[in-house]
Amino acid sequence: MRARREAIAVPLVVATWNVNSVRAREARLLAFLERSRPDVLCLQELKTEDAAFPLEAVTRLGYHAAVYGQKTYNGVAILAREAPADVKRGMGDGDADPQARLIEARVRGVRVISAYFPNGGEVGSEKWAYKLAWMEGLRAHLAATAVPGEPFALCGDFNVAPEDRDVANPESWKDTVLCHPDAREALARIAASGFEDAFRRVRPEPGLYSWWDYRMLGFPKNDGLRIDHVYATAPLAARTAAAEIDRNERKGKQPSDHAPVLVTFQD
Repeated sequence: MRARREAIAVPLVVATWNVNSVRAREARLLAFLERSRPDVLCLQELKTEDAAFPLEAVTRLGYHAAVYGQKTYNGVAILAREAPADVKRGMGDGDADPQARLIEARVRGVRVISAYFPNGGEVGSEKWAYKLAWMEGLRAHLAATAVPGEPFALCGDFNVAPEDRDVANPESWKDTVLCHPDAREALARIAASGFEDAFRRVRPEPGLYSWWDYRMLGFPKNDGLRIDHVYATAPLAARTAAAEIDRNERKGKQPSDHAPVLVTFQD
């Protein structure tokens, strides 16, 4: 297999955000794009079909959109200031999963995936089995489509906190679907196929979270988990220069329960 050696247009700011309904959060999405101007924004949990996505409003701000929507549930998208190329939806021709959880495109020399991993419901349930099977399917998909030396960003709501430092109260969450050892091991297997947690490359400190429960004053207490991630292959990860979680997007009127995660790559 020949290695792909593409020029990466840097600096490159890649963001990921579970908006928890793009229609409910449209104004916030547009304000975020206008204020932060990421080069690429991966969205999850659109909760709407393609036709209802606010494409015209996004376009007016200078963004192109590749969308894989679903009515009421799921849905993912990639927004980019340069038109996404080679757009693929799902995990390939043999993917019979009706849930819209993965979209892929190439932007500025980088292969990008926006993924919405299953939550898993409760450990031992059918949804839990689906989560683990889906994650293994993603690992196999990445392995089957890997190109040595390819700059690649795997972004999204992974619904897994990789380590205890990614959880405000590890003891309370250790046996749940977000922190269970089997979920963490499944994510570790995905990472072992050639990915690094780009955020942690430059932000190793604890206390950084991207999701807070709406209930029990989760956000004011900073009782959160870091479950939204930007993973990158070595050619891209080596260029990680900065990373942040935009906590301001968890404040104010009708926020998503997730905050955007932004990673900057540069030479």
